[in-house]
This record gives sequence, C-alpha cells and structure tokens, in this order.
Amino acid sequence: MKDYISRTIPTLVPGTASAHLSTPRGGVRPGVKPHRAPAFRWSWKLARVAGIDVYVHGTFVLLIAFIAFSDAIAGHGAEAVASRTLLILAVFATVVLHEFGHALTARRFGVGTRDITLLPIGGVARLDRMPDKPNQQLLVALAGPGVNLVIAAVLFGVVRLLGGGLGAETVLQGGGSFLSQLLWINVSLAVFNLLPGYPMDGGRVLRALLAMRLPPERATQTGARVGQGVAVALSFVGLFMSPLLIVIAVFVWIGAQAEYSVSKARAALTGLFVRDAMITDFKVVSPTHPLSHAVELTLTGFQQDFPVMDGSRLVGVLTHADVLRGLAERGSQLVVQDAARTEFSTATSSEPIDGAWTRMRQDDCRVAMVLDNDRVVGLLTLAKVGELLALAAASRRPGGLALDAERGTSS
Repeated sequence: MKDYISRTIPTLVPGTASAHLSTPRGGVRPGVKPHRAPAFRWSWKLARVAGIDVYVHGTFVLLIAFIAFSDAIAGHGAEAVASRTLLILAVFATVVLHEFGHALTARRFGVGTRDITLLPIGGVARLDRMPDKPNQQLLVALAGPGVNLVIAAVLFGVVRLLGGGLGAETVLQGGGSFLSQLLWINVSLAVFNLLPGYPMDGGRVLRALLAMRLPPERATQTGARVGQGVAVALSFVGLFMSPLLIVIAVFVWIGAQAEYSVSKARAALTGLFVRDAMITDFKVVSPTHPLSHAVELTLTGFQQDFPVMDGSRLVGVLTHADVLRGLAERGSQLVVQDAARTEFSTATSSEPIDGAWTRMRQDDCRVAMVLDNDRVVGLLTLAKVGELLALAAASRRPGGLALDAERGTSS
C-alpha cells in the first residue's frame, strides 16, 4: 500500500484544480482585452481544446525525467521504465480530462475557463467565477471526480472484455496490467478528491451544500476550516503510511487557509464599490513621451502606473514593471508607446469592488483602469484595496466600511 501511494501520490491532487475559482463580473471595456497570463510562470502551452488553453509547467517535465532516472538507477530495464513513464502520462491525461469536466460543466452555466495547467501535484483549472446558485456549484465540483469514475467504468469494461484481472490487491503491490492500474488509480483519484477539504473538489461540494443553508461567505469559511481538519488528518496518516501524504497535507492546509483569507477579505469588501477606492487624482502619459517623463512623475508623486492617453482616447497602460524593463533594455529615451501594454484589466466605478479585486488578482495585474462611458475616471490598484482591508480589520465592524462609505456619499 505504501509503495502504491508513493507511486501515485503526485496525481492525487487534481481536484485542487478548482482552487482558482472566483466571482468577477463585468468591467471589461469592449475592444480591449484584459491582460491574460498563465496561472503559473514557467508554463508552456500544449494545446487549445474547446477554446481553453492547456499549459504544462516546467516542473512536470522534471518529474517525468526524475522518475525515469530513478527507475534506471534502480536497475529496471528500458521496458519497465517506458511502461511506468507511459502510465504516469496516461494518469495525467486523465487529470486533464478531470479539469475539462469542471470547465465544460461550468460552461453550461455561462462560466468561462481561462486555462488549465498541468502540475506535478495535479491540474489547475482557472474558472472566471463559480456559478451563483449552490446547486450549480455542486454540479461543477462533482464533474471532475465524475469524469474519473466514468474513465474507471470504461476501463473496467475493457479489462473484462480482454479477460484481464482486476484485483486491487495485485495493483496495490505494484503489479497488475497497465489498464487495471490505470483503472484503480482513477478510482483513487475520485475518492481522494471527494475528501471534504479545500482546495479539493470535496471541499467545493461541502461549500455548495452549506451554501444552501448558510450565507455564502460563512459557508466558505466553514468549508475552509473543515479542510484544515482534513489536512491534519492526512498528515497523521502520512506518519504511518507515506511522507508524501504529509506533503499533500501541507498543500491542503495552505489552500484552505488561502480560501479562508480570501473569503474574509471579500466579506470585508461587501457593500463597497470601485468608486470607494479608486484613485481620482492621477497623471497620464502620452504615447510619444519618453520614459524619462514617467520616471519624473513617479519620483515627484505617489503614482507608479499610468494611463497612456492619445488625446482623450485610452490606448494603453504603462506599469511600473514596464518602465523598469524599458529602462533596462533601451534606456530613458524609449517612447512610452514602445514600452506600454495594450492589454489590461478594466473596471467600472459602479461595480462591486470584490469582483474587480478578484479579477485583478487572477490576471496578475496590479492596476485596473476605471472606465465610465469609455472615459478614464480613476485607477484601482491592489495597494488601495489592501488599504481598505487594513481599515476593515482595524474597525472590527462587519460592513463598517460600506456603512461609512454610504454616509460619506449621502453627506
């Protein structure tokens, strides 16, 4: 059993796949693409399937190389090394199908998927948001393990048709045919992912069930706490079965804590809008300005990111990172239009701030242009949202910031 877990544990967390779920809404300017980047750096695009980009992380290639090298050092023949490598690739192919189960089910409810990334610990599907209704959330969460069970059922029929054995004990001892091993691995993936802890699918299932009776944020926080309990249990079991279970437990604990923190932050931002935090006193740069002009504005003020305006028309965004990169590569006389980006996140002043904040974090974007009727009316930065969260924590009043903002508006 220990050897079986050690061999399959890297694939036991594809349900963490849904760890990048959120609820951004609106705020994208027509004709301007928001900035899109892979969920993880050092990822390479494999393909685009059903309109969804599929990436593989560089560490996954290292995993395959490490396993093949380990088998070779252990004296296994070339056939055994090739067979095991093929099994791992097949398992990760089912992980990708697992993620597409989430993605395509979410699409039925009008929710898009940004991309899917293959990691050594499983897969990650970035949905734009979760559906609003708990029953829809439940179906999206169950879709991934459901795919694994369907694959297992198909493999069961094929193995039976070929007259092969299906004994779980043989597979647990490291034996069995290729198809029977793949069958039981898919069963274990489905069962493991249904453990009731974030960021696994079972945590999403629990959260959806709780949301049918509790307020959304309270349901999320309760699910996150249960997930941390699952992490403690996994680490305890890992002491007796496999140290890799302890590694999995660490990931589950971190995922659950992150979910809890995000939920608390969203609760603090409830009732607030982008206009409550956007910067309205800002400077702009022209496409023909040299970078030295942006440097001067940065040094003489607080602003680090600038709208690029061609007259009254927004044509790009010059971020602090763009300035630094331009200075390093081509010097201060490089014109802004050659350093700025034309794909960026946007928001509207009237949209809830939690949606804009979530969208910015997903896009790995530190600033969003606030547009009303195609006119730049402000800048929303992650730093300003961080200030709001700090004030909320200091006030210790649920909804206190929203109430203060409402009073300020009415006065």
